[in-house]
Amino acid sequence: MRLAVCLPQVPFERGGAEIFADDLVGQLRARGHEAALVTVPFKWYPGERVLTQAFLWRLLDLEEANGRAVDAVIATKFPSYVVRHPRKVVWLLHQFRQAWDFDRTTLGQFSESAQDRALRRRVLELERTALSEARAIFATSRNVAGRLRDSLGLDAELMPHPPAPLAYRCDGYEDFILSVNRLDRAKRIDLLIEAAAADPGLRVVIAGDGPDRARLEQLARDRGLDGRATFTGRVSDEELADLYARCLAVYYAPVDEDFGMVPFEAFLSEKPVLTTTDAGGPLDVVHDRETGLVVAPSAAELAQACGWLRAHGDEARSFGRAGRRLAGEVTWDSCIDRLLAAVA
Repeated sequence: MRLAVCLPQVPFERGGAEIFADDLVGQLRARGHEAALVTVPFKWYPGERVLTQAFLWRLLDLEEANGRAVDAVIATKFPSYVVRHPRKVVWLLHQFRQAWDFDRTTLGQFSESAQDRALRRRVLELERTALSEARAIFATSRNVAGRLRDSLGLDAELMPHPPAPLAYRCDGYEDFILSVNRLDRAKRIDLLIEAAAADPGLRVVIAGDGPDRARLEQLARDRGLDGRATFTGRVSDEELADLYARCLAVYYAPVDEDFGMVPFEAFLSEKPVLTTTDAGGPLDVVHDRETGLVVAPSAAELAQACGWLRAHGDEARSFGRAGRRLAGEVTWDSCIDRLLAAVA
């Protein structure tokens, strides 16, 4: 089959969605299909830009390319699923959350002006139309599926995707907590820094980059964490696999996250995951005292949880091994089979 995988692209940025899309294309090709990644630069601000950017996808002709038919499209996140195709399947990473659950919060985009309220309604109408066109919708987590049902009344099948193909291994359990994430406020890296400030024996390593890095580094300095909080910036795949292999546990607690590959990456390295009760998607796989620890989103409770893992190495290892068994059940074979059955 000839398949187009559709993903919006913020120029110069690369994160979990981009890794996922590249892996999907590669997995389809490895199974003998012609697959191509179709991207359109995405800028959702200011105001009305979100609609004009979405309409770019609506104008694309992906039914054929260079005189040959494109058999199906696999769309991923807003606004890629606005694309038209008679055999469209959506593997939903997330909707335009600024118009849904983020609306009227500090992470929202639309003000109370009549113009912004009308713009938000147009975005919602477009999402409803575009997603209703899909032959099937798969959601990466129960959280994503629940938002879709609550916002549009549409159902999705649960299908988490496998993590990035790193050289996963466990080399030991050294005395540091690892954070792997884009550095922005929604990822709550500051909660881990405050936890380290509350526990003078806690050491943290923060891998990743992003717009919140300067603030986070200043916060670490203000809390006197020199030597106990290390910011690595972006790291290579080899360096990332090494950090996973050596850490005691992995911290991952964004605000109401869609899915996130980090827990699976941690599990494949046999490491427990620390998350919070309001983290959303990670709670599908991070189960308290089974594959990690789930605590209230407070620095004090997180510090206590980190200290507990440091003092209970056998339990940390047990949680990590349980996570590895769980992560091993998520395979590309099963995901590809379900996608192709939906477009057949």
